[in-house]
Amino acid sequence: MTGPRRRTVLAAGLTSAAAGLTGCSDPAPPPVQTAPSVLTGNPVVVAPVRRAAVLTAYDVTAAELAAPLSALEERLRGTAATIAVGASLFDGRFPIDRPRLLSEMPAFRADVPDPQWCHGDLLVQAVADDLEQLRGPARPSVPGLRRRWSIEGSHPSAPGPGIRNAFGFQEGLGNPDAADRQLMGDLIWVQPGDGEPAWCTGGTYQVVRLIQMAMPTWDSDPVAEQERVIGRYKDTGAPLSGQRQTDEPDLDGEAIAVDAHIRLANPRTPDSMAHRILRHGYTYRLSAENTGQIFICYQRDVEKGFTTIQRRLAGEAMERYLLPFGGGYFFVLPPAGVRALIG
Repeated sequence: MTGPRRRTVLAAGLTSAAAGLTGCSDPAPPPVQTAPSVLTGNPVVVAPVRRAAVLTAYDVTAAELAAPLSALEERLRGTAATIAVGASLFDGRFPIDRPRLLSEMPAFRADVPDPQWCHGDLLVQAVADDLEQLRGPARPSVPGLRRRWSIEGSHPSAPGPGIRNAFGFQEGLGNPDAADRQLMGDLIWVQPGDGEPAWCTGGTYQVVRLIQMAMPTWDSDPVAEQERVIGRYKDTGAPLSGQRQTDEPDLDGEAIAVDAHIRLANPRTPDSMAHRILRHGYTYRLSAENTGQIFICYQRDVEKGFTTIQRRLAGEAMERYLLPFGGGYFFVLPPAGVRALIG
């Protein structure tokens, strides 16, 4: 990682009355080197996951960006939210520099993209502890912005500890420590020297995947088969090779299947540890027949993070239960928000 240049702090020497006399004052102390600071971004990204979220994608119809983006930011004031930009915003309509690694999300193996649920110039994510708190402010109507798609998700109540997805397994196990500022700087936040436009510093790449789950098929399988597919015990979250949730999976043994999700997602090699991402997940219900997962992840580099992991997951046992149909790649604005992008 290339960090900001080291800053030199010059220690101030005390000047005595005899400073002008040769040999009567101590030499100035050597410069004190400080560690490079790690730039961080929107605290919503690294905060503990809230119980509910609403994601709304917009297309910009205005001839200029400043007014609609400023209005959007103002409407979201007081709401825990992120504003992100999609690749389509950088099609030449506006004089802004595209994040270097931002592109349109491609279709991966087993994806069945529905254009009505994909991409967008902007993506607003609003989070709270209850969906009722979000149904008004989370989908603001702003002149110059047209809603492209919107979806809400929450965490279903379930027996046992932790937050669980629609499959009944705990969410977020194996995530990097979001409270570790240095680690988040290494894995999540864009830093000076990354080769990005200056405005991107302190932002992060966001991947959103809308994934329909084959609940009837999943629910008809015995728990032992579900655990084999995931690689963890359903009740405790412990890896099948261990007893506690915090146990590291033994990927050299035979307890965890070769096509289990946790084995392929993170093989726990020195190389794969550099590809870690910060994952959040919510359960959506569009209808009685369409229930699934809003998968969200953050990383400093999409190719090094999500895309690499997604390639490893090709052919995993869980693939037969999943139908990814929407979402996109986005870039979350840094703490300065809209001002960072439009000045």
